[in-house]
Amino acid sequence: MATMRALIHDPASANGLRLDDVPEPEPGPTEVLVEVAATSLNFGEVTYLSGRPVGSVPGWDASGVVVVPAAEGGGPPVGARVVTFGWSGGWAQRRAVDVAELAVLPDTVEHAPAAALPVAGVTALRALRRLGSVVGRRVLVTGASGGVGRFAVQLAARAGAHVVASVGSAERGLGLRELGAASIVVDPELADVGQPVHGVIDNVGGPLLARGYALLAPGGLALSVGMASLQPTTINFEQARIHNAGAQLEAFNIGAAVGPDLAYLAGLLAAGELDAQVGWLGTWERVDEAVEALRGRRVLGKAVLEVSSSGS
Repeated sequence: MATMRALIHDPASANGLRLDDVPEPEPGPTEVLVEVAATSLNFGEVTYLSGRPVGSVPGWDASGVVVVPAAEGGGPPVGARVVTFGWSGGWAQRRAVDVAELAVLPDTVEHAPAAALPVAGVTALRALRRLGSVVGRRVLVTGASGGVGRFAVQLAARAGAHVVASVGSAERGLGLRELGAASIVVDPELADVGQPVHGVIDNVGGPLLARGYALLAPGGLALSVGMASLQPTTINFEQARIHNAGAQLEAFNIGAAVGPDLAYLAGLLAAGELDAQVGWLGTWERVDEAVEALRGRRVLGKAVLEVSSSGS
């Protein structure tokens, strides 16, 4: 059986991860096998790593080159440069992925920024679509300094929204105006947001989600995308009935078949109309450093690992 190097879940290791040899995945009929060049870390997958089976290979995002095409056809050929999504297997030298969950990369897009796209970029894109038309409307993005947040700021501004970016500190807000934020709020109470907003893309959860929901205009929508605060949310629905009638709150999920959305985002990268905001880049041997930086809120945007094709 062919083997490969991968980051596996090991509770005995410092951050629950270590490099080891594992069996190479065998692609199914509608899957391609990809030689991974870069992968990214998402706050959710490093935070909830303990829930994975010991010895399993985590990793949602990966970019690389097709080495085995899908047996049933319909996917890219050998040698195609692709960006891929899945709920496991991305932190490895090779990944099997369904053709519906990948996109071929434009020649000018490198693997590191491409690897930042799948979870964060597609989440931001689909959440923004769920808000409906935002042209000329105020949209609040909480946790705007993170991966999803920085994509959401860019895409919402590009769609014509007046973007209010909420961050935990002034330092975390660096670069957000250049990405399209009309205003930056460093205020846990969100009092500085001012007038009501049409939509909220919340990446923080806890009390901040409740405050964002309370800021909705009648008929507005708040999307709970993440829970970086790791705190539960308590909503005063009586207040909501009185002050923002018809406002809605939804738990957002990314969904499946992200290939077309990945292709769209990769096209924006190629055209210079989107910035992947890679705030930390290093080899996967430095994974502990990357995880600690991400958990410690020291990464502006995305943390990306370059994957070695051989050796450790």
